[in-house]
Amino acid sequence: REPCSLHGFETPVRMQLCCESVNVSCIRSSWSNSIRISMYIFMVCIILATVVGNLTVIISISHFKQLHTPTNFLILSMATVDFLLGFFVMPCSMVRSVEHCWYFGDFFCKIHSSMDIMLSTASIFHLSFISIDRYYAVCDPLRYKSKINTFVIVVMVCVSWMVPAAFAFGMIFLDLNLRGAEKIYNHVHCAGGCFLIFSETSGIVASIVSFYIPGFVMLCIYRKIYSVAKKQARSINAISRKKMQFEMKHNIFFCRERKAAKTLGIIMGVFLICWSPFFFFTATNPFLNYVIPPVLIDALVWFGYLNSTLNPIVYAFFYMWFRRALKIILLGKVFQQDSSRTHLFSD
Repeated sequence: REPCSLHGFETPVRMQLCCESVNVSCIRSSWSNSIRISMYIFMVCIILATVVGNLTVIISISHFKQLHTPTNFLILSMATVDFLLGFFVMPCSMVRSVEHCWYFGDFFCKIHSSMDIMLSTASIFHLSFISIDRYYAVCDPLRYKSKINTFVIVVMVCVSWMVPAAFAFGMIFLDLNLRGAEKIYNHVHCAGGCFLIFSETSGIVASIVSFYIPGFVMLCIYRKIYSVAKKQARSINAISRKKMQFEMKHNIFFCRERKAAKTLGIIMGVFLICWSPFFFFTATNPFLNYVIPPVLIDALVWFGYLNSTLNPIVYAFFYMWFRRALKIILLGKVFQQDSSRTHLFSD
């Protein structure tokens, strides 16, 4: 089926359809123009903040040589995920959320749904690998560089992209999410719509693979990191001042790594808070006979999108290097010769 036209906006009837030329068409939202405009403004602000914020992270880590560390390369890859979500996925979701219509055709609906699942899953995969990186940095610092080298980081990044891509595109294009939910899909399906429906089995599998298993792993790892960091902090406080002078460099390194672990732990917490409601209802809605209103599900999706907006804000709040890099970028000094060698923090 070809994408439906936009001439439904001009139809003067009380109940406007997404595709006026099709008999079985989805019904366009009945919200007033003031509500529509407010929603568009709010969502455009989220999209712009997501794109600009994560693009700044990408430029900062890519440009400044001092930021070329294993952890930052993982952060760079995760910022790319968030950037793509804001640039490609969120604008189309905005139109669908406000108008309750899909004007881009069935094939692109599958592409959009696949990318949506892939990028949200890729985010939590990145966070899982970042938690592993922080575990070795804080709990086994002497062997950190041998354990987390360039090859290991490349493997982590590849897995974080390829596994979610295979899972998401395979599920959507093979209609695995509809196995066992054909009746409800045929009941709600209409021309000019793009619905993502999960059966009981696919809803549980998608939630477990994309959220609950990696989320549980991250919580366990960060709990171990917190416990070890607490013990090391007590040990440092117990060292005499004389001995402290000899171990000052090691202690500064430990404090920096512990702060990085704490910051990334906050990022993980933000992710869990933003996405846990959506994945909870995705798993339970099929068992409740799909009684949860689509408007609520759509709102939870945008609450999950908000995680991609908040990540750069967390960097700006906790990382001095990000604030300094942002200042250099905004002032245009990034185009100066040897600006990539600028020291953003003391070694």
